[in-house]
Amino acid sequence: MQLIPDVAAFQKRLDALPLASYKIGETVLVGGSRTGRLLILKHGKVSIVKEGIEIAKVAEPGAVFGEVSALLDQPHTADVHATENSQFHVADAALLAQDPIVLLYVAGVLARRLDAANQALIELKGQFQAGQPASTISKTIEKIEGLLGPSGNLAYAGYPYDPYA
Repeated sequence: MQLIPDVAAFQKRLDALPLASYKIGETVLVGGSRTGRLLILKHGKVSIVKEGIEIAKVAEPGAVFGEVSALLDQPHTADVHATENSQFHVADAALLAQDPIVLLYVAGVLARRLDAANQALIELKGQFQAGQPASTISKTIEKIEGLLGPSGNLAYAGYPYDPYA
């Protein structure tokens, strides 16, 4: 069963949204703030920083930012900084309650992210039990950090299709 039956309809919804542009070094989102916005990367590259530690770099079109804040009604959990000129589709977070296609897209992003993080956690536990070297374990931890970031590359995450393909 396909949850998003019409990729063209989703792309049309995105194209109707206003765009926001950020230059290299500009802050896109501030951890601890509330913007009430969802940002969907159209193009560019950003760095995700939490508690002063870079946890991910994201450049995949379709990556979603602000979804956890919107769904949990809490402040943003990390800072997002443009590391190259970037452009985002901007939606009011209330769109999640108003548009089932957008909600299913975000749910797909989150579900794939969680599934991949769970698999990586199993891999990490296996490495600990097998006494793998710290360098191997460190690479797996970096993989988990990247998976828990806001990547929206659904094709990479195992989603049936990427709306930007």
